[in-house]
Amino acid sequence: MTKGRHSEKPLSKAASGFALVEILVAISILAISLVVIFQLFSGGLKSRQLSEKYARGVFYAREKMAETLILPELLEGESAGELEGAYRWQSAVTRIVPEDDEEELPVDLMKIYVRVTWREGERDKSFTIETLKVVGKEQSADNAIKTLKEGA
Repeated sequence: MTKGRHSEKPLSKAASGFALVEILVAISILAISLVVIFQLFSGGLKSRQLSEKYARGVFYAREKMAETLILPELLEGESAGELEGAYRWQSAVTRIVPEDDEEELPVDLMKIYVRVTWREGERDKSFTIETLKVVGKEQSADNAIKTLKEGA
């Protein structure tokens, strides 16, 4: 009996598989793609953290403004303090004096300024809001007298 012989044909280029260079190129492309994806993901996380801190700063500023606006007597002056976390606030209340003294108004216009500051890395970030409030002359006169008495 004769044994069957294998035909020893050389394999064609398509059937021979991937070359080492092709595999290295594919792995390099995959690695570069993963690096880009991870950078986008970390950038998104940093943006979310910055957004949360900014939103908290806005909330604190609005809260301090509301506290100032509901005061029964609005005194001119400045005040400051610290809030939860690394947030600090400053507020100022000033009377706006009309330019023309010809017409005496029965009310005063008070400008209220609130600024909240926080640390972000090596820089300070802040959010500022301002508003105006109309108060009666009697209240402004009473406030001026109280301010003089407190200063003495």
